[in-house]
Amino acid sequence: MALRSDWSRRNCSMARGLDILGDPWSILVLREVFFGNGRFDAMKARLEVADSVLTKRLAGLVESGLLTKRAYDDGGRTRSEYVLTPKGEDALPVLNAVTIWAEKHLPAPSEQAHMYVIHSGCGQRTSSADTCTGCGERLTAANTSWHSQTRTKAPVALATATPSTGAAA
Repeated sequence: MALRSDWSRRNCSMARGLDILGDPWSILVLREVFFGNGRFDAMKARLEVADSVLTKRLAGLVESGLLTKRAYDDGGRTRSEYVLTPKGEDALPVLNAVTIWAEKHLPAPSEQAHMYVIHSGCGQRTSSADTCTGCGERLTAANTSWHSQTRTKAPVALATATPSTGAAA
C-alpha cells in the first residue's frame, strides 16, 4: 500500500517497509487492533476517520498480510472483525518505537495524552522498542501492555496474532 508511489520493489529494505507501514492511518489502525479494537465501527469512532480512508487502509493491511478478517455474530448477522496475523504482530517494535520516540521528544497536549510501553513480565515501563529496559526480556505482543492514559487508568494487554484459519468473508 504505497503512499505516493510503489516502493515495494526498491533495493532499500526501509523503503519497502515504508511502502506498507509508512502511512500514519495504517499505523493507527494497527494500534487499534493491538488494543483489541478490530471492529470497523469501533475503529472508525476511535480514530475519527472517514469510512473510505479506513476501508482503504484495512484492505491494504489485509492484502499485505498484516491483518486478516474473522467472522463474528452481531445479534443475528455475521460481520467481520480484523485481527493480527503473525506478520502483523511482528510490526509491534515499530509501533513501540514510534510511541517511545514521541514520548521522549514531543510535548503532550495534556497530562492524559501519554502512552507508555510496559513489559507485563516485570511491570516496568520500557524505553526500548524490542527489549525491556527493566529486566532485559524480549518484548512480544504476549508480554507487552500499552498504557494510554486517554483510554484507561491501567495498562492494556495487547492482542496477539490469531492462529491461521484462513480469512473470513
